[in-house]
Amino acid sequence: MSRIRASLTRKLVLLTTTVAALAVLLTGLIAWQTAEHAAEQREREALTRQATALAHLPGLSEVVFNSAQALAGPNGVHLAVLAPDGSVSGTATPALDTAARAALLAGRPVSGDGILAGQDVLLIGQPDVRGGAIVLTEPYAVVEHNTDDIRRNTLLPLVVGMLGAAAAGALLARRIARPLGSAAAVAHRLAEGERGLRAPTDGPREAAEIGRALNTLDQALGRSENRQREFLLSVSHELRTPLTAVQGYAEALADGLIEADRLPEVGRTLADETRRLDRFLADLLALARLEADDFHLDTAATDLAALLGEAARFWTGRCAHDDVELRLERPELPLLLDTDPFRVRQLVDGLVQNALRATPGGGAVVLAARPAADGSAELQVRDSGPGLTEDDVKVAFDSGALQQRYRATRPVGSGLGLAIAHRLTARLGGTITAAGHGPEGGACFTVTLPPRPA
Repeated sequence: MSRIRASLTRKLVLLTTTVAALAVLLTGLIAWQTAEHAAEQREREALTRQATALAHLPGLSEVVFNSAQALAGPNGVHLAVLAPDGSVSGTATPALDTAARAALLAGRPVSGDGILAGQDVLLIGQPDVRGGAIVLTEPYAVVEHNTDDIRRNTLLPLVVGMLGAAAAGALLARRIARPLGSAAAVAHRLAEGERGLRAPTDGPREAAEIGRALNTLDQALGRSENRQREFLLSVSHELRTPLTAVQGYAEALADGLIEADRLPEVGRTLADETRRLDRFLADLLALARLEADDFHLDTAATDLAALLGEAARFWTGRCAHDDVELRLERPELPLLLDTDPFRVRQLVDGLVQNALRATPGGGAVVLAARPAADGSAELQVRDSGPGLTEDDVKVAFDSGALQQRYRATRPVGSGLGLAIAHRLTARLGGTITAAGHGPEGGACFTVTLPPRPA
C-alpha cells in the first residue's frame, strides 16, 4: 500500500512539475520573443514624448540647434531641427532621409529607423508649431541593452513559479493520496475478513466516493455474511433432522430392536427421509450450477401457453391429492418466445411446488400466462395461502430467509426454491417479483421473460 501511495504521490508531483515546466517554458519563450519588441516600443514612446514636448515650445529650435550636443541624453540621443523651408540642422541630420523630411513638412509625425555614424538608430519626428519639425534619434544598442534587462528580470519569476507549482503539486498529491491510501488499507482489511470498518470520506469528491462505496460494501458484506451464517445453520438443521432419523432407525435395526411387523413402516420412514435428503441436496446442486459461469441454455421457439398447459396437467393430480384446486389462465393463441423450455418448466414447477406447500386444503393455486405490451411475456403463480408481509417480500429470494422465519409455524421446504427461481429467471434474461397478496389472497410471483428478437 505504501509503495502504491508513494508511486501516486511521485506521479502527481512529477505531473504538476512537468505541466508547470511546460507553462514556464512557453511563457519564457513568449517573453523572450516579445522582450525586444517591448523594449523598442518603450524607447519609441519615450522619444515621442520628448519630441512632442520640444515641438510645442516656440523658439526653442534655435536654442536647441546651438546646443544640440549638450541636449543629447545619456542614452546617446541626438537631435535635428527641420526648418519650414526644408533645411536641417543638428547632429541627427544624417539619419533623416528625403521621405521622412517630406512627411514632416506635410505635418505628419514620423516613427522609423535610420543610420547615424554607422550604427542603427531609432528615429522619431514631430512637426513643430512653426511649420518645421523636431527629429530625435537613439542608438538601437539601447534597445538591445533594455531587452537583455527584461529577459534577465523574467528568469527569477519563472523559476519561482515552477518551484511553486512543484510545491503545490506535492500538496495536491498528499491531499489526494492520503484518503486513497486509507481507503486501500480499509479494502485490504475487508478482504482479510474484518468488518465494521469506516473508510474516510474527506478529500476530493472522487476519493470521498470511494470511501462511501467501501463503507457501503462493508455493510453489505456484513449483511451477506449474516445471511450465509443463518443459511448454514438452516442447512445444518435440515440435514441433521433426517440424518438423525436415519441413524436412529439404522442403530435400532442393527441392535434388533425393531419388531418384524414394524419393518415395513421403518422402511417407509427411511425412504421418506432419504428422499428428503436427496431433494435438499438436489436443490443445493441446482443453486451451485446456476452460479457457475458455464451454465448453458438451449433456446428455441417456445409456446408458453402450451408449456403452461403441460405443467397444469402434471400438477393437477398432486393438487387434487392435497385438496387444492389448480386453475389455469392462458391465452387461446400461442404465446411464442425464444427461450429454454426445459428451464422455464423447471422454474414453473419450483414456483408451483412452493405455492402448493403454502396453500391449505380447500384453497387454490393459479397458473397464468399473458403477453405484455412490449412483446415480453408474463408468467404468474398465485395461491390462497397466508401470503407474505412487506418484510417477507424484501428477502423472499434470499437463500433460507423465509425458511428460517417460518419453519416453526407453517410448512416450509429447503429454503432454496425461491433463490433458485430468482437465479434461474436471471439466467433466462428475465425478472421475477413477489407480491405479498394476490387476487386469491396469498402470495403472487410474476416472471417476466424478454420478447423475441425482431
